[in-house]
Amino acid sequence: VQLQAYGGGLVQTGGSLRLSCAASGGTFSRYNMGWFRQAPGKEREFVARITRSGSTQYSADSVKGRFTISRDNAKNTVYLQMNSLKPEDTAVYYCAADPRSIATYAAPYDYWGQGTLVTVSS
Repeated sequence: VQLQAYGGGLVQTGGSLRLSCAASGGTFSRYNMGWFRQAPGKEREFVARITRSGSTQYSADSVKGRFTISRDNAKNTVYLQMNSLKPEDTAVYYCAADPRSIATYAAPYDYWGQGTLVTVSS
């Protein structure tokens, strides 16, 4: 499956963005999906994940209550709605897919998008 993330940009503190990740080349509903991010000089970190049907979501403590992951299997797309953005949310955001894992760390995910940059100004 090929993944393409988009929707990043420059936003002020307290603002909102919605990231999208479009999948192609596979049966989207067979994949658990995750969002990760990587800030300059830091390791890639888990943000949120959602199961194949969308019935279960889980977010990192750092974004809980502000970010929401969702998916539309009919559109082969997973979303990350980001509200109340903070400067520390500045990073390249990546979507990832795996048919088995629902891990909260990057290693098990087999498929990755190219990343979209989110910059939050103070």
